[in-house]
Formats: sequence, structure tokens, C-alpha cells
Amino acid sequence: MSDITREEMDYDVVIVGAGPAGLSAAIRLKQLNPEREVVVLEKGSEVGAHILSGAVLDPSGLDALIPDWKEKGAPLNTPVREDNFYMLGEAGKMRIPNFAMPPLMNNHGNYIVSMGNVCRWMAEQAEELGVEIFPGMACSELIYGDDGELKGVVAGEFGKNPDGTPGPGYEPGMILNGKYVFLSEGVRGSLSKEAIAKYNLDANSDVQKYGLGMKEIWEIDPAKHNEGEVTHTMGWPLGGNAGGGSFIYHLENNQVYVGFVVHLNYANPYLFPYMEFQRFKHHPMVAELLKGGKRVAYGARAISEGGYQSIPQVAFPGGALLGCSAGLVNVPRIKGNHNAMLSGKAAAEAAHAAIEAGRSGDTLADYETELRSGPIGKDLKQVRNVKPLWSRKGLLASLTVGGFDMWTNNLFGFSLLGTLKHGKTDAQATEKSSLHQPIDYPKPDGTLSFDRLTNVSFSMTNHEESQPAHLRLKDDIVPTTVNLIEYAGPSARYCPAGVYEFVQEESKPARFVINFQNCVHCKTCDIKDPSQNITWTVPQGGDGPNYPNM
Repeated sequence: MSDITREEMDYDVVIVGAGPAGLSAAIRLKQLNPEREVVVLEKGSEVGAHILSGAVLDPSGLDALIPDWKEKGAPLNTPVREDNFYMLGEAGKMRIPNFAMPPLMNNHGNYIVSMGNVCRWMAEQAEELGVEIFPGMACSELIYGDDGELKGVVAGEFGKNPDGTPGPGYEPGMILNGKYVFLSEGVRGSLSKEAIAKYNLDANSDVQKYGLGMKEIWEIDPAKHNEGEVTHTMGWPLGGNAGGGSFIYHLENNQVYVGFVVHLNYANPYLFPYMEFQRFKHHPMVAELLKGGKRVAYGARAISEGGYQSIPQVAFPGGALLGCSAGLVNVPRIKGNHNAMLSGKAAAEAAHAAIEAGRSGDTLADYETELRSGPIGKDLKQVRNVKPLWSRKGLLASLTVGGFDMWTNNLFGFSLLGTLKHGKTDAQATEKSSLHQPIDYPKPDGTLSFDRLTNVSFSMTNHEESQPAHLRLKDDIVPTTVNLIEYAGPSARYCPAGVYEFVQEESKPARFVINFQNCVHCKTCDIKDPSQNITWTVPQGGDGPNYPNM
């Protein structure tokens, strides 16, 4: 479709993604120069529609960006008042005392928030400064300049037929050019993935690692609600099958966030992350909390877990990776939003200085330096060995050796372990089904636990069915000839939205079905597929989940 003619618009900086990183960059650019022309393109139907995070927010990023955020009404309404860590067994629990935890694990001064609502508020601040924000504008292509630099993006392409050809109502979208283009798409963004490959940005970094985070919002009995309580658990039900754990956060209005994270480097292809989450809610501690309550929302998304050693080069000709596109989550703290904001601020300052100096389309080396040597790098460097220890040696080693390593880093600024490597990618970690036994999961009871399709309806997900599937196979026969035979069809289990299924009809070969309408944009398939045969791309703008309060 190279013969398509598109209207073009020029800006100083084009930002892809209205998450905390992209919005922070936009705000900072306008703070530095109110005349700067800045546009933010968001694939969700509104700002916040595709934002899902725990979230306990470390306000350090917001403090640096908007010091008077309290006076301006930022929706940080629930300070953390109680911090609990438990190791779970099937029927019991053991409290890990707070004094044994490294100081960085302390949530004092942090807030339980909806990051969707925080982003909506940040968008208001950005628009007041004159930033143009366009929701429902998925960015589907990168545009390169004559010297190979990133020059712009294609946004707002609509109306293709299922086979990818232009339909009767086809809109070609626009090209938005920038002196610099910031990619802040979140984890495993399709454009970020392309840029990393084109510019070989991960040549000197370790492999990226990921987790799958699933979350429900519950309204519970007011007598059981404890506003400001933060609880994290490890252990049951995952045991030795996978790394991960849970979070339970008591926010305002008798609501709790109940979440579960499964590290995606698990070996057994029979593992069913979504059902592990549903089983977790039947633990006596959790079941008692939720008894008499009701689930009001559900969602899922991947989480970058590689940490310091997995950060790719973040600045490249004409562009930069921000936030989770660069992988800035602090895994033991389960926090990345503060680093996302700080990365947006740092990228904006580097771009501002470059434009003031008359530059464009070059590599923002100052951003690269600030990210690695500034507060983001310091935050991530001191916890860099926790994830590889957990992956290699299991939970106990992560708690003991990893905890000791965090203490020494915190107190003395160095690690006796150096910097450990992650090894395999999460896709490579998947082993053949012949080496494992199927796992028997209890059937959801419809009260505490729910089937996937019922829960997906609580994510308000919608995709126009006449468009091309945004989940693309490199080879149509691999799912049935390789993944089903050798790995027992893991896509039918690792997807938290029931997108993939193998349909077996009598006397016929199995068919691989992609129900892309269910997709909540978690991108787990792009990460975990053992054959790396599935590519996640953006659907038409505005399609996907519509999270109200995640």
C-alpha cells in the first residue's frame, strides 16, 4: 500500500502513547517552552482506557514533574497506612516482618491509585499547557527520513477489509512528523519492537523478561475494608511451577484491587496463569476478605521484569524509548510508574536542549546518560539481581540471597554478585509437553472465581470485527503442526482473555482459531509463544479494553 497519499503535519515532538511516560514528556516540554509544538497520540478510546497497573505509586516522579500536584487535585487520595508481606501455603500464611525487608520495599509515603485516573488528570494538565492529545489514534507505522532516522508515524488508519485491503470507508490516516519521536507505548509495543530491531538497540543488553499481571476490582463488605492497606503474597498456588505473587490494595469507596502476577519464564506449557489467579482467590485469607463482595472490573497486561541489565539503548536517531517501552519496572518493589514519569521528563529535557540548539533527528545522548546514571538507573541497579536469582534458584534464593543483595546495595552501593544474567527468553524457557504433566484446575465457582470470557466482559473490550486481525501469524500452520503437537497448544492457556483456541472437529485436523475481538492488549502471546510465531500489532484506533478505574 505504498501508493497511498496521506496528509502530513509537522510538530517539534511526536509522542506515541498517553501513559505516565508520554504525558510526563509532553508536560515537561511545554513547561520548558510554552511555544513548543507537541502532540500525543493514544490508541485507546480515551486517555486511561488502556492503562492497567497495580498500583501503589511512588510519587517521586510526580514530585519532580509537578511539585504542586496536591494543590492541583491529582487523584492520589489513598496514602499507604499498612504494609503486609505474606508467604502463603495452601491453607495458611506466614508473615514476613517488615523490619527484615530492605528499606526500598517500604511503602511509607506512597499512594494506592488508579493509574488510569492519574493519566486522565495528567492529560488535563498537559492540555492546559497547550499539548494536543488525540485519543483513538493508533499508530500503525514508523516513518523514516533520508538518513534512516525516525521521522514520524502513521496514525488513524481506519476501514481496512479483513484481508488488509482498503474497504469502502477506508481512511488512510495521517503522517505526523517530529524533530524527535518518543515511543511510550508500554510493554512490548509494536513500534518500539520495530525500532529496537531496526537500530539494534538491544545489542549490548540482556534479554528482556516479562510477567503477566491480572487484576480485578472488588467492592467488599465495609466491615472488612481497611483503606490504605497494602498486602503482597508469594508462594501458593504457584509453588515451584512458576515465579510470581499477588497484591491486594485497599483503596477508597470500599474497593480493593486484587491482582496476581505470573512470571512468563515458566517451563511447563500446561500452566494456566489465569486459572492460577482464580485459584488464588480461594485461599482462606483472600476468600474471607472477598466473601459477600462483588467483582466490578477485570483486566490484564504484561509487565517488563528484566530490570537494569535488560534496558536497551533508549536513544536512537530521531527517537527515544520511554517508560515500559524501555523496561523500567523495579520488580521487587512492583513499581514502574515513577520511573516512567522520570524517563519522560528526562527525554523532554534532552529534546528541548537539542531543539534550542537547532538540532533534529539525531540521537539524544543526554537522555541515555541521564536514564542510566540518574534516579532511574540508581533505582533499578540496586535490585538488578533479584529477578535472575528468582528465575534460576527459585523463591527461597530470591528472598534470602536477593534480599541480602538488596541490603548491601542499599547500604554500601555495590553487589557481591556483580550483575547476573537472565539467560533464556521467556519463549525459549517453555519446555516440550512430553516433559511435564497436565495441571488439574478447579472449575470456577462463579462467586469468587470466574471463567475467562465472563471476566473479559468486565474489561469492556470491543473490536470492530470487520477489520483485519491485529494478531498476526508468521506461519499459519505452526500452531497446529508445532505448538499443539510439541507444546500442547500453550496459547489456549497463556492468554488471559481466551483469544486462542484449538477446535477439534470429528475426523478432522485441529483448527487454530484467533478470537481477536477478546484481546485486552496484554501482549503475552507476542512474548510467550514458544515458536515466536504470533506478532501483536495495533487494531483500529480506540478498539480494545475500556478500563474505567484501573
